[in-house]
Amino acid sequence: MIVGSVLPLLDGIFGGARALHSITVSIALLVVLMLATSGRKPIRKMLLGIPIGMFMHLVFDAAWNDTDTFWWPFTGFEFADAEFPIAARGWWSVVLEALGVAGCVWLLRHNQLGDAARRRHFFSTGQLSAVPERFG
Repeated sequence: MIVGSVLPLLDGIFGGARALHSITVSIALLVVLMLATSGRKPIRKMLLGIPIGMFMHLVFDAAWNDTDTFWWPFTGFEFADAEFPIAARGWWSVVLEALGVAGCVWLLRHNQLGDAARRRHFFSTGQLSAVPERFG
């Protein structure tokens, strides 16, 4: 999911929000991935994180605010001079990023991922196991 969540930043090569900030590209990638990995669950399970991460990027970037880019190519094939949504927010982006880091630190501490056994469990299963004693 991390790869998918940063993949839309490659639009920066072209000067701003482009096709990777479009819901169409994320859906197309999901469809292609599902068709290409039919019957191969391990690879599908691993690769599904890419389009899911791209969807997450669109949500947390509020990409839908730029209708032409979000619905590309249905609203036309040209891209306006759309800047990255994260850049358009200015200093608010710093505050939001700090909140995101604080959330990650809380998850790490709450699930005691400093412990090697808990970390291995998380990496092998993808499940966070909150410490039961903390819930009373």
